[in-house]
Amino acid sequence: CRVQLWDSEEPVPRAELLAGVAGKRGLLCLLSDLIDREVLEAAGPDLKVISTMSVGFDHLALEEIKKRGIRVGYTPDVLTDATAELSVALLLAACRRLPEAVEQVKNGGWTTWKPLWMCGHGLSDSTVGIIGLGRIGQAVARRLKPFGVKKFLYTGSRPRPESAAEFEAEFVPLKRLAEESDFVVVTCALTPATQGMCNKDFFSRMKKTSVFINTSRGAVVNQEDLYDALAHGQIAVAGLDVTTPEPLPTDHPLLSLRNCVILPHIGSATYATRSTMAVLAANNLLAGLQGEPMPHELRL
Repeated sequence: CRVQLWDSEEPVPRAELLAGVAGKRGLLCLLSDLIDREVLEAAGPDLKVISTMSVGFDHLALEEIKKRGIRVGYTPDVLTDATAELSVALLLAACRRLPEAVEQVKNGGWTTWKPLWMCGHGLSDSTVGIIGLGRIGQAVARRLKPFGVKKFLYTGSRPRPESAAEFEAEFVPLKRLAEESDFVVVTCALTPATQGMCNKDFFSRMKKTSVFINTSRGAVVNQEDLYDALAHGQIAVAGLDVTTPEPLPTDHPLLSLRNCVILPHIGSATYATRSTMAVLAANNLLAGLQGEPMPHELRL
């Protein structure tokens, strides 16, 4: 293959992408690259394969891609464990106020032992609600179960009794999950049905002591409604690894809140996982160019 490479950690500028894709047969892209109709038209009719180094594909204009008969490869499964680990780490950091506690040590706020100082919320005997019991949702539940969680609830497009059996998880409507969960973990895909799903109505149904975690996609959450819920004590704390936009502007209101822990979309950020994703994305592309079955092809 003749490869034209954008050799930088920063995303390829739009103009460079449009110019570089012209006449190419294959495209390997990242989550940060918007592959829309304009890109597809710039590429022309020779483009046969798109391989994205991600499990998510909301950055791809799938209807336009399907119209043109272009095959798509992606990288599921390989980042499940890393993202689940990060989800649990974020949940613990948020509910036990770890970033706030570290700051207290640094700024002299740690003076003496006090009965209620830096108290948070524990997992033992709790109810955990998972929005999207797919691969990552199951991996999160598997890791949380040993913490003494009393009950798992889940919601999604359909019941998954085979997946839920391991955790004795109950399939419930979204409203009931919000009302009964002490911890809500969002691990669903971003679709028209899930966009803005976690909104004012959702947060108003949650307990004032509840913890909200999102490691899926930022657009699943209405961030203005989340800010209001956190600022007015409607829910206790939130932890986000994904936001809208990304990166989040440094003057965003959510960043002014003590009870909101925000990470820079590092769910899959282990050396081993990113290496495996890169190799899989390359192999998907090569297989597609040769007209062979891809290791992981998105069925359009």
